[in-house]
Formats: sequence, structure tokens, C-alpha cells
Amino acid sequence: MHPRIEIVSQKKLVGIKLSMSLINDRTGELWSLFMPRINEIDNKISNDKISLQDYPTSYFEVFDPKLEFVKWAVVEVGDIMCLPDDMEQFTLKGGLYAVFDYKGPSDDKSIFQYIYSTWVPNSKYKLDNRPHFEVLGEKYKNKDPESEEEIWIPIQLK
Repeated sequence: MHPRIEIVSQKKLVGIKLSMSLINDRTGELWSLFMPRINEIDNKISNDKISLQDYPTSYFEVFDPKLEFVKWAVVEVGDIMCLPDDMEQFTLKGGLYAVFDYKGPSDDKSIFQYIYSTWVPNSKYKLDNRPHFEVLGEKYKNKDPESEEEIWIPIQLK
């Protein structure tokens, strides 16, 4: 699987965040809090949802499934006029990303194993210390084998 390489400009995002780890995965809880309230967000620029992971600087140095990170359920907005109660804004800094078009169930983590243990080490890139995210568009169907999403990995030249 070969990604396309894209430069992303800064994005304004609005949503909800939770701290979690791979062992204490609270993704279902996060989205169950966010989805019933998504229509409270003004100025959405699309119907796409974004699942964003903001990892600590040293997260990828030594793999430990107990390490915590912050996961966001967000949408992109054109401008932030007012925030719904208990929601926050997040500004995604621009930069270079490897974009993987993934088809399959969202609970199959083998794509991430491939990206981090095969593609990145064998590419001319290394991970950059910026958020990782998935764009969940109209073809996203969660755990369905026909589900499609884009996986965005922050990179920089080695």
C-alpha cells in the first residue's frame, strides 16, 4: 500500500476530547458523546468527521500500550463563532502528511502496524511530532468490511 504525500494547511477544528491509551481505549465513549451533539457546531465546512490523536512527544520512541494520549472527535469549521457547551477548539498546524486510503473495518489495527513498522522505516520519511488523524467521510461505516477512511500520518524527510 502506497500513500499519497500531501501538504496540509492549518485547520480549525471543534469537538470533544478524552485521554486514553491503547489498553484503555475510550474511542466508543468519545464518539457516543460527540455524535448526538454534532449539529450544535456552526460553520462546518463538510460532513466529514475527524478522529484525531495528539500524542506526547516521546510516544513513538518505545512502544507501550499503557501510554496515554489525547483523542479528539472533531469536525472542521471555517470560523469559530461560538463553541457549544463542553466542546473545545483545536488548531491543527499545517505540514507534510502521508495519506493512506484504507478500506476495511475500523477495529482492524493491522493497517497501523504496517504503517509504523513497515512503511515509515522503509520510506524516506520519519514521523513528525504533530497530530495523527483519520478522515471519516461518507463511505465510513465503522466496523463494516466495506468501510473507507483516510489515515493521515505526519511526516518529515529523514
